[in-house]
Amino acid sequence: MSEQSTTERARPEAIKAVPVRHPLRWVSIAVIAVLFAMFVHLLLTNDNFRWSYIFVSYEEGKRGVMFTGPVLEGLRGTLLLTVTSMAIGIGLGTVLAVMRLSPNRILSSVAFVYTWFFRAVPRLILAILFGNLNILWSRIGFGLPFDEQIGKLFGIDDFNGQFYSIRAVDLLAGFVAGMLALGLSEAAYMAEIVRAGLQSVDTGQSEAAVALGMSRFQVLRRIVLPQAMRVIVPPTGNETIAMVKDTSLVAFVPVAGELWFQLNNISARTFVVFPVLVAAVIWYLIICTVLMIGQYFIERHYGRGYGASARAKQRLRNIEVEQGGKITTGEAS
Repeated sequence: MSEQSTTERARPEAIKAVPVRHPLRWVSIAVIAVLFAMFVHLLLTNDNFRWSYIFVSYEEGKRGVMFTGPVLEGLRGTLLLTVTSMAIGIGLGTVLAVMRLSPNRILSSVAFVYTWFFRAVPRLILAILFGNLNILWSRIGFGLPFDEQIGKLFGIDDFNGQFYSIRAVDLLAGFVAGMLALGLSEAAYMAEIVRAGLQSVDTGQSEAAVALGMSRFQVLRRIVLPQAMRVIVPPTGNETIAMVKDTSLVAFVPVAGELWFQLNNISARTFVVFPVLVAAVIWYLIICTVLMIGQYFIERHYGRGYGASARAKQRLRNIEVEQGGKITTGEAS
């Protein structure tokens, strides 16, 4: 017994940790640094960029091409088109997602056909198509359906069951046509995004809420959607950024109050192409950068309670509970 008490276990030698070398990382950094320096040198020394044309003045007595009145009006039109198209896409997409998950076969089939069609047709073709829909009708209105056929059935040739109507060429043209093309197309993509978010929530929570007496709408609004937002927000932010860029497609409708349309007009009038393209790139970069920053904070808001940091905080709270409400750093002397 005494020998066991006097004999101490030999302390192991300290481990000499040798850091792993990564020579390819330094080679990659050097290559990136050289490429970056070449790019900056190109921007500063190549006169074909014509920075004064972009920022200072592109014609005598006029501001730089980025800040002219028509371009700023086009910028406002692009932002408005993005907001309205995404509002249509998110609202209609949410309805389509709920329809797709409905046990009613008719509703789910209609939602499936809608998403199939609008996801299959390119947005450029949709924009041009909606800009020419006024070929199909002379007037578009609200009222009794099949009013002409009903009138002929009862021998009334001039029967008109419409309460309000407008000429199709006035409605389905320009901004409205572009907004409908982008918004209805976006709804198909948002339907799949929202559907994936709703299906990411455990069905047991919905069943428990229904058992407590909550209606299906209350379950969706108070239980499912708040948790699904963590899955829905990131791709929705990406879709919003993509929508900003896709607004340039409505120049083929055409929509005059749009950023790329106005910049392209200046290029066609002055026969200066490359600086105008650079101005367009700068404006789209500014808009998308602001949206990316907003997306980051929204994701962080809805991502609270998830991830490695949240799990670590939960473990700390569990330890506090086990130790009587506080974490002890050492034994009491």
